[in-house]
Amino acid sequence: MRILKLFILLLNFSLFSLTAQEATIVIDTESSTLNWVGKKITTSQHNGSLKFLSGELTICPNNDGSESLVCGGKFSVDMTSLLVEDLTGSGKKRLEGHLKSDDFFSVNKHKTAYLSINSSKATDSGFIAQGSLTIKDITHPIEFKLTRNLGGFVADLVFDRSKYDVQYNSGSFFENLGDNLILDDIELTANLYFQ
Repeated sequence: MRILKLFILLLNFSLFSLTAQEATIVIDTESSTLNWVGKKITTSQHNGSLKFLSGELTICPNNDGSESLVCGGKFSVDMTSLLVEDLTGSGKKRLEGHLKSDDFFSVNKHKTAYLSINSSKATDSGFIAQGSLTIKDITHPIEFKLTRNLGGFVADLVFDRSKYDVQYNSGSFFENLGDNLILDDIELTANLYFQ
């Protein structure tokens, strides 16, 4: 099945390169994954996952006749699906509850996060995409890598949580935190597979 999806995706990109039409491809939310990593000033870190509610990429012909570009896209993420993957039992539940609380992502008030893509630049392995990220109803520009992968793309994105009013143990808001300092940069890796 995955081989069939890869063939269809490659066929789609070949067709996009040969035509002057833009086309939209929709992600498979069941097989696509979104993983996060948060780190402290020490060597400790936590990692986990979130689920996509929806997602799509728009592919457009390049003006100079070269390979087509990602010229648009929009994704929505279910913040209530936030999981911690490196802990079990009560520690896992406690951290998940804390991350969903007002100390971090205020999930009860902001159940969905959004990523939009406005344009991209081609690279040897894919694209550098430019767009905007919305978390807690706060929007900022973002730039990230889209790398071709079997059946789709891998997106690697880093965002500064302090820009989205995620204040807990952040050096952008508090001083003298010592070993309790949690770094502002959150790393996201998405494996995007298409329907």
